[in-house]
Amino acid sequence: MYIIAGLGNPTREYENTRHNIGFMAIDMLADKYDISVTNCKHRALIGKGVINGVKVVLVKPLTYMNLSGEAIREIVDYYKADAESELIVIYDDISLDVGQLRIRKKGSAGGHNGIKNIIANLGHDMFMRIKIGVGEKPKGYDLVDYVLGHFGSEELAVIKESLEKADGALRLMLEGKADAAMNEYNTKKS
Repeated sequence: MYIIAGLGNPTREYENTRHNIGFMAIDMLADKYDISVTNCKHRALIGKGVINGVKVVLVKPLTYMNLSGEAIREIVDYYKADAESELIVIYDDISLDVGQLRIRKKGSAGGHNGIKNIIANLGHDMFMRIKIGVGEKPKGYDLVDYVLGHFGSEELAVIKESLEKADGALRLMLEGKADAAMNEYNTKKS
């Protein structure tokens, strides 16, 4: 069983913001694979289902971004999952162009507070990630205001396409082919 956690902030005011791309990915997966993510357990919304024959738990932590690791740690422990091979975290990355994907099997937080908290709670950085680019903050913008800002309509079209690509990467990862996912999806957008 895989735990697929999308990072974001709960409540309506954060819907469709750059920082909530992880929640948007979970919502897309839930719709596509008919998985209801409405069960409130372990300080998260979770839903169990199957993607391409593999059992999954879709997770949207309700602890707010900076404490995402607390909910994810509870869920990993509850399901006795091996975080290194059975946890996939989907989140925003401001160092990537809008819609660009970056698949990783491990690594530092790169300044992302949600990932920092997951690393702190798990005690290691050995877990798979799907980073979705939300674009670099414009000069003179406050970082918090930028990541909590909403996508423009043109950006949303690109994001929708990138969420489909994230699904493709995820399906490879669920087959144990993270390297293949990295080879196929870690490319610059043309």
